[in-house]
Amino acid sequence: MNNGTAWQKGNTRYLSAALAWLRACMEQLAEQQPEDHGVIALPMAPARQEQQKSIWRQWRGRSAELPARTANLRLTIGSRGNERVRQAATELQAAAEMGPPPALLILAQRLGLSQFEQQLLILCLGMELDSGIADLCARCQKNPARPYPTFALAFSLLDEASWDALSPERPLRYWRLIEITQAGSQALTSSALRADERIVNYSKGLNYLDDRLLPLLTPIELPITADLPASHRQVVDTIVRRLKLTEANRSLPVMQLLGSDVPSKQLIASEVAVSIGLQIYRLPAMLLPTQAADIETLARLWQRESLLLPLALYVDSLASGAETSAPGQSSPVTRLLERLEGAVFLDTRDSWPGLHKANFSIDVAKPTSAEQSAAWAAALGLAAGESPGQLAAQFNLGFTAIRQLARDALSFQGDDQSGLHERLWEACLASTRPQLDILAERIEPKATWNDIVLPTAESALLHQIAEQVAHRTTVYEKWGFGQKMSRGLGISALFSGESGTGKTMAAEVIAHELRMNLYRIDLSAVISKYIGETEKNLRRLFDAAESGGAILFFDEADALFGKRSEVSDSHDRYANIEINYLLQRMEAYRGLAILATNMKSALDPAFLRRLRFIVRFPFSGVAERKAIWQKVFPADIPKVGLDYDRLARLNITGGHIHNITINAAFLAARTNSPVSMPLVLTAARAEFRKIERPINEADFRWQEPGEAVA
Repeated sequence: MNNGTAWQKGNTRYLSAALAWLRACMEQLAEQQPEDHGVIALPMAPARQEQQKSIWRQWRGRSAELPARTANLRLTIGSRGNERVRQAATELQAAAEMGPPPALLILAQRLGLSQFEQQLLILCLGMELDSGIADLCARCQKNPARPYPTFALAFSLLDEASWDALSPERPLRYWRLIEITQAGSQALTSSALRADERIVNYSKGLNYLDDRLLPLLTPIELPITADLPASHRQVVDTIVRRLKLTEANRSLPVMQLLGSDVPSKQLIASEVAVSIGLQIYRLPAMLLPTQAADIETLARLWQRESLLLPLALYVDSLASGAETSAPGQSSPVTRLLERLEGAVFLDTRDSWPGLHKANFSIDVAKPTSAEQSAAWAAALGLAAGESPGQLAAQFNLGFTAIRQLARDALSFQGDDQSGLHERLWEACLASTRPQLDILAERIEPKATWNDIVLPTAESALLHQIAEQVAHRTTVYEKWGFGQKMSRGLGISALFSGESGTGKTMAAEVIAHELRMNLYRIDLSAVISKYIGETEKNLRRLFDAAESGGAILFFDEADALFGKRSEVSDSHDRYANIEINYLLQRMEAYRGLAILATNMKSALDPAFLRRLRFIVRFPFSGVAERKAIWQKVFPADIPKVGLDYDRLARLNITGGHIHNITINAAFLAARTNSPVSMPLVLTAARAEFRKIERPINEADFRWQEPGEAVA
């Protein structure tokens, strides 16, 4: 609506003329005898839901503009109009034809009101805008207890009265333009009518979003510096072309934006909305009511607002981790989408099932590595250095996140840019943690290559894994291997070996080397007995980790990857689906995904072939155990007379050795003495008892050098 001074004056002139005409009509009716103003309300053709929808289609794409011509509010006064009424009607008609159309005529045309419905709405508005109308209502109805408009009063007062105006499917009630207060057994025709507050203010020229929608909606503002990458600009252009190709008499399709990159999808939706002249609002699915009647009310309110304001809706189904309904089920999101016309975006991970309304889906991926590198360079300016390429190689971030992280880092550094790259790296790591911290256990990687003891071949494999993660962008993107491979771009590994042989430590070492987050996921806890739930759990996990900078360490892999038996029932089939889904996500994962198992023999070879690396963690021999004993104690711990050859003869894993050293340290701290062989052997004996190993007392008896043998 044009809020200019000229329009406002014209609107005020029209509204004043409408109220003057209303008073003239009511004063004439109040002066008549009761038998003089009986009116028969005639029916009109019933309004169907499809007719209400066609109103929006008529105005699609033009809601931001004033109509060039309007259906005149023609007030047929007939033989019952006195001179004052005729004069008021003439002035009202003149006001309607002067300048841009006033708010009431715009509303009437866009919402499809008949002449009688327009006049009835003026009657209800008069109660809110003219303090004298209440008394006139009572006088006209010959009842001082009815100082309010009713349908019965409208039938007596207005020409071309139509009973159909009472129908819930006619505009007055369908669009919630009026409210009916019907107490107990009171007749509908004698119940009080009141204009909706939003409509009252609209008639005065105040055009704002209905405050009943405000708790549910948040405007999506397009950043001033929102230059889209080329890949996302193509998505915007594709959507705009599809919308323009939609026939004028057909409803716009729901635009499904697929993927897990919510900020990029919101940016794209905002660009599309701006391109077609609309303001976009976000509606989180978690805020939707569950009752069908409440969904219907919400849909009608939004539909009405989109006829009065240039609006687009962005339904965010990912806001609360909500999953789509199974086909055939009707979720609140589905019910809402089926009821809406206009520009509607649906933010969803995968195509929404069971949606019968016209729709189309489009994938929204993160910007390419090259686009991210360019975004880092632009955001960092002269301070960029080598950071753009290194950050883009490791982290998979959208433009919004890149700009914010760069802005924060530069602001913190001030004029001194030393340490900027390290601060950016840590900021990127921190930005990926919140969602993953909810879904998995974060392990602080402290172990280094010097802390782990493995045979040469296995150690070389670990180094190779770390190097592939570090150089994946060079090989896949710069050298073009990514263009030649349709799958298997992710780096995946299997760590097999007994508990305590160093599988978790190896993951720590790689994470420390690459400066990445490390998350442990217990696969036995992820697996659900409910069909389809395991994939949902895994999807949430990988979606949260897609921003990069994380190593996913799946423990207890044999819980899911046991050897396949002959498929005999649906649960067997779904178990294989779960395995295939996990492997597919691992193969596509930008970071490093590691499966860990204590029983490699229990894993099906068909699944193992899809993993890039398999690293065996053998039970440590004497030489390896001696090296572990020599490395396990921190440099600052006081120790004396430790016999590493003797300790290496204890047949235990590195994990148990670590437990023994911790317990020995506490024994030493209790007596404020250095860690010594007697304390270590005492702790070792307790560890053997804990793991129910046979105890040979001679193995735990210590004789100081030079002491006589008893």
